[in-house]
Amino acid sequence: MLSLQEISDRLEIQQLMVDYATAIDTKNFDGLDDVFTPDAYIDYRAMGGIDGRFPEVKAWLAQVLPNFSTYYHMIGNFSVKVTGDTATTKIICFNPMQMDLADGSKQTMFLGLWYHDKFVRTPQGWRMCERVEESCYASNVPSGVSAGQ
Repeated sequence: MLSLQEISDRLEIQQLMVDYATAIDTKNFDGLDDVFTPDAYIDYRAMGGIDGRFPEVKAWLAQVLPNFSTYYHMIGNFSVKVTGDTATTKIICFNPMQMDLADGSKQTMFLGLWYHDKFVRTPQGWRMCERVEESCYASNVPSGVSAGQ
């Protein structure tokens, strides 16, 4: 049976993953400051992106994501394991992204991936200290375009 602290920790971590998706999808990249630790490691290479520390990746997201006219993250299957002041998660993400093509048409690619995350409890609450993507599939990606760019 889970203690009230474990239930609270799991819900806070789950909300943090929703806050990540919301910040990305609303292009509120400064909102990611409340999700990640300042030195967090992020690896988006599985879907064609970059890897690095949070400030570098945050700047890259703000530069690259406006290239897509619309997109969203639908996350689920939250697997959360808390051990004291650290936690790990694995969640699935469905991420359709639409691009405006040179001929004026639009093309929507469909991306499926897993996020493997690590969290640490800080004085400000739980924060993600590592996020690594694992690719499941990429469908309908325009030629010459990397799924994550």
